[in-house]
Amino acid sequence: MRHELKIDDRTLSYLDFGGAGRPLLALHGGMSEGLAFAGLAETLRGEWRVIAPDQRGHGDSDRAPDYRREGYVADAVALLDHLGQGAPAAVLGYSLGGLNACYLAATHPDRVSALIDVDATVEVHPAESNWFDFLRGLPYTAPTREELIAAAGAAADLVAPGLRPLVDGKGWRMPFHPQDMLDSIEQCRGDHWAAWLASTCPALVINGTHSAALPSATASAMVTRRPGTSYTPLEGDHFVPFTDPDGFHKAVATFLSTL
Repeated sequence: MRHELKIDDRTLSYLDFGGAGRPLLALHGGMSEGLAFAGLAETLRGEWRVIAPDQRGHGDSDRAPDYRREGYVADAVALLDHLGQGAPAAVLGYSLGGLNACYLAATHPDRVSALIDVDATVEVHPAESNWFDFLRGLPYTAPTREELIAAAGAAADLVAPGLRPLVDGKGWRMPFHPQDMLDSIEQCRGDHWAAWLASTCPALVINGTHSAALPSATASAMVTRRPGTSYTPLEGDHFVPFTDPDGFHKAVATFLSTL
């Protein structure tokens, strides 16, 4: 079920998949939304209650003044407070969400009982890739859904499922503002080893064996250098949670069963 939380003058939208199980806060990747975890929530139903926000600037959540790590983390803490979740919760994050989960565990260790990093690296160098160039000049709105899909080009399959009609019914919008995503990507740049090594809760790294975002050597180092961290490689690239959902769901469920 979809709910809303007011943070200052912004709306943070989130999905609570319900159930009597323990809470799992699931943070989606960039240019995505909480609905991406619907399959995972169904797999874990009965054991875990998946709560998946549309992070700031994504999906049905409002745009934010900035996309720094502190803001993403503050939103997650506000959501846990809103849910009355004073006890530690398991936290899963994919890509951008994995970096946010890492910092949540590092800066609020009392709120995180376990950490699942899904193909999120600790060494981010976006300038080395032109994959995000499609965001430059991409329109936020258009009169028709088809125009937005055409404008997205090679990224059409990524954005098409999340396209939304405008409130006034006179057009369509992207599930994110392109400039917000460029700002968010820039704020991810840097070395995040200190944050990764700062937390001590049980952790799992799920890594696509052919991922350009999280090379296997980096994933191996993350596991080796951080005590209490296990590793599950899955055949695929950065998008392996969606190209191999069964493998992804099994890896998460297996790890959570050990807690």
